[in-house]
Amino acid sequence: QLQLVESGGGLVQPGGSLRLSCAASGFTLGYYAIGWFRQAPGKEREGVSCISMSGGTTNYADSVKGRFTISRDNAKNTVYLQMNSLKPEDTAVYYCAAKHAYYSRLEATGYDYWGQGTQVTVSS
Repeated sequence: QLQLVESGGGLVQPGGSLRLSCAASGFTLGYYAIGWFRQAPGKEREGVSCISMSGGTTNYADSVKGRFTISRDNAKNTVYLQMNSLKPEDTAVYYCAAKHAYYSRLEATGYDYWGQGTQVTVSS
């Protein structure tokens, strides 16, 4: 079965850090560009970050630039999102998605696989 599974979410205080993982099962993540998305209650899903197939190109939403870092370890079939200096407005369900392309974009269309999401809550 083809799956993407996010993990690493949880409750963290403002200014804290979390590292999310996106692990692939049933397919080789190295053949896909990856995007991270998030959706807060009552809000539209928004792109957070994306990374090219090789990891050589990354993009970030303005709201997270300088605080979040996307990376991948194709040998482990896993993509990561390191989130630092977290703010309450970062609270959302975070999803990873895989696109069979070299590059991806910060828009939700065109992705082949989606994970189930992991909750990130930033609160004091």
